[in-house]
Amino acid sequence: MVKDSRATYFSQLLAVGKRNPKVVFDTVSSIVSPPTPCTPVFSDKDCSEFLKFFQDKISCLRGNITPLGNPTNHDLPHPMIMESFLPISLKDLSEILTQLKPSTSSADVLPTHLFCKVFDTIGPSVVTLINCSLLSGSVPRCFKQGVIQPLLKKPNLDPTLQSSFRPISKLPFISKILEKVVWLQVKKALEKHNILDKFQSGFRKLHSTETALLKVTNDLLMAADRGDCSVLVLLDLSSAFDTVDHQILIHRLNLMVGISGSVLKWFTSFLEDRTLLVSVGNFRSDAAKFLCGVPQGSVLSPLLFSLYILPLGWIISGFKNISYHLYADDIQLYISFKPWELDKLSTLMDCLKEINVWMTNNFLQLNADKTECLILAPENIKPQISQQIRPAKDPINFYIILNEIS
Repeated sequence: MVKDSRATYFSQLLAVGKRNPKVVFDTVSSIVSPPTPCTPVFSDKDCSEFLKFFQDKISCLRGNITPLGNPTNHDLPHPMIMESFLPISLKDLSEILTQLKPSTSSADVLPTHLFCKVFDTIGPSVVTLINCSLLSGSVPRCFKQGVIQPLLKKPNLDPTLQSSFRPISKLPFISKILEKVVWLQVKKALEKHNILDKFQSGFRKLHSTETALLKVTNDLLMAADRGDCSVLVLLDLSSAFDTVDHQILIHRLNLMVGISGSVLKWFTSFLEDRTLLVSVGNFRSDAAKFLCGVPQGSVLSPLLFSLYILPLGWIISGFKNISYHLYADDIQLYISFKPWELDKLSTLMDCLKEINVWMTNNFLQLNADKTECLILAPENIKPQISQQIRPAKDPINFYIILNEIS
């Protein structure tokens, strides 16, 4: 009876969430995964040590990146597409509120559930506050404090080690409402002027990991049907969102995207004077300045990162026979060729070198441990391809793991 009851209970949970993959995975994970150990925080000092660890990690990563040239030399000027925001109405704000997940941060003055219950009363004041921010190009400082909660990366890791944890940042709910207003207006302008990379599947409407997988897989299978060999390089970045340079981002928004006026001023204010603190239970650290990166937990961060790496598409497109697809900071780079055209692989190597230089100049670090190279070719051709893309002296300054597949 107990087994039947458990089976019925979980079947109902999965049936309710069958159209939502996250619900399904979270449900299965709750069944098969052991309980997550508690975060070892017993004082304000422990919180401060966690904050210092997370800050030092990013500072070390940034410190190891030495720019080799001008970070904006690939930025192509674009006519201005947006100079000011449109004020919103109470109706607009009500619709936006229904689209947001009711997340709560300890920095919230009102818990989110209470905020939503009393919205009919406080709504007009919130509209005034948001319109004031949009028109003045200024973001209130209290909207820019992130509260970090350390989360164990995997249940089997040692909870006594700080390196076993990742920082999960939460922002005030009202700041997310403001960001959503900005996101909707900026996204509309970007789509109208076709600014976003057409091969970027991350965080875009009607795009997902599925569209990225279908595009790359289809191209490789079509090449195989033509009798071509293919090499697919999967590039991964280390803490990409955390190392974004604010000055480069603002310059790119202005020159390459075409944002100016109070909109550009708003984004400058959005990135300036941000702070972070670690909070676990009743303990918390002092606030520290947020010096680089796009804020974790922000509605705008994925969009800003997509715009930050916009020149990458122009760079790759400049190399003949090279195709690519992006999903946020994951880059799929591939080339197809006839078995007797191995000389074309030199184009792939040149492209990788150019990408690596651009990444370095823009304070982004390729993750060598997670970079993979997949070869689709007849068995007798594979050794020759491997020799071409893995010379004795690696000219691209990062190691490619060759994972040969049929």
